[in-house]
Amino acid sequence: MKLLVDNNLPPRLGRGLAELFSGTHHVEHIKDKFGTGSLADEDWIERLAKEGNWCVLSGDRRIASKRPSRELFLRSKLIGFFPQAALMKIPLERKASRILYLWPQMVVTSETVDRGCFGLGMKGSRLAAL
Repeated sequence: MKLLVDNNLPPRLGRGLAELFSGTHHVEHIKDKFGTGSLADEDWIERLAKEGNWCVLSGDRRIASKRPSRELFLRSKLIGFFPQAALMKIPLERKASRILYLWPQMVVTSETVDRGCFGLGMKGSRLAAL
C-alpha cells in the first residue's frame, strides 16, 4: 500500500508509520513528499492521481463529504481513510494505536477497491464507507 498522511495529522505519525512498515508499505507525510509550502487539496489530489495507486490518511473529513473535493478525490481513483472526529481528539499515541489496529483492514481495502472514502472509528475492526 502507498499511503500519504496529510497535514491534518502530524509528520511524526507519517514518519513513524513509514519506519514501522519500511519494506512492506510506502508511507509518506505530505510535507515530506511535496515540501512544507502551502498546497491546496486539489493540487496534491491531482498529483497523486497522476502517480496512481495512492491511499490517503486524512484528518480532513471535508474531503470525503463536501463537493467538489469529494468528486475530485473519487474521480482521481484515490482511497481515503478518514478518522472520526472523536479519534482526531485523542492523544497521538492512542490515535497511532488505533490506526495500527485498523491497518490490516486498511491494507485489504487498498487491495480490493479502486477508489472510495472510509471512516476510521473508535470501536470495532471495520471501516465505514463514507
